[in-house]
Amino acid sequence: MSNAGFLKSSIGKKVIMGATGLFLITFLIVHCFINMLIFFNDGGETFNKGAEFMGTNWLIRAMEIVLFVGLILHMVQALVLTLENRKARPVAYAKINGAANSTWYSRSMGLLGTLILMFLVIHLRHFWVESRFTDHIAHNEYEKLAGQETMFREMMEVFEDPIVVLVYVLAMVSLAYHLLHGFQSAFQTLGLNHRKYTPMIKKTGIVFSIVICVLFASMPIAMHFRFVK
Repeated sequence: MSNAGFLKSSIGKKVIMGATGLFLITFLIVHCFINMLIFFNDGGETFNKGAEFMGTNWLIRAMEIVLFVGLILHMVQALVLTLENRKARPVAYAKINGAANSTWYSRSMGLLGTLILMFLVIHLRHFWVESRFTDHIAHNEYEKLAGQETMFREMMEVFEDPIVVLVYVLAMVSLAYHLLHGFQSAFQTLGLNHRKYTPMIKKTGIVFSIVICVLFASMPIAMHFRFVK
């Protein structure tokens, strides 16, 4: 089978899903690390330096394109695989006891993914669009000295709204459940499973899913209640 034929096959599509999933997990780690800089509690100075580096470094800007391509591929392959699975079994079984062989979140990846996508649209509008396509956010010391808004101030303003904070927290709950299945599934799809190591991968996935999402959720909560200033 040619490379093109493999990528069009069901297995090939799952491999793309797994590879892009692991790439997006790597992005989450980097993104979380940068955001955690707010907890230096120094008026956003350290966080703003990190945000400025991410927004002006040419390699990071190039990786944004790769990130969006990976995200789109992940979503498209998920949609295609879902439609193919439904087409392969057009008539539902009379009675399905899904809980007997799988968790509810593994059966709800489509729904969880849709909720995360809706959140991403809101999140990108709040910060990425503001910092990349408007002159509202300062990108250097001269703009900051001129009194222009910083990314830290933008976060403070956005998270003043308790409804926005609630949306972000609920989105992190959805992401946690999505990762609980997706983390291990990505390794398994790529053939990176072994009787000896798979249990460790599963446990690592559980810890990662909880920790990363708790950290992300803690940021809007901390800023809303002014635990960081």
